[in-house]
Amino acid sequence: MDDVLSLISYVYEKNAYGVSVPVESSKEILCKVNSITRVEFFQAGRTGLNPSFMFTVFAGDYAGETVIEYAGQRYAVYRTYKIPGEDYMELYVQQEGGTNGQGQS
Repeated sequence: MDDVLSLISYVYEKNAYGVSVPVESSKEILCKVNSITRVEFFQAGRTGLNPSFMFTVFAGDYAGETVIEYAGQRYAVYRTYKIPGEDYMELYVQQEGGTNGQGQS
């Protein structure tokens, strides 16, 4: 692992008016950054996705977050893969509208 990404999560808390509002938190973890393969790019493209990166992370660090931040940009996790027999996961991400705002879950 030679790089760092932030896992973004949201919890909902009631404000002074009793309205639930999203509160963002982030956790930095180590990762390895990989390019998307041609096969992944074309298969994802068939379903309307636009893959950006594939990150390898320690499986114990990942708790189902759907938004990450890497190099100042936010990305949505569209697919995960637990590597059999290893303690690592692959996170496949794309840049999309809505990942820069609050309330993503």
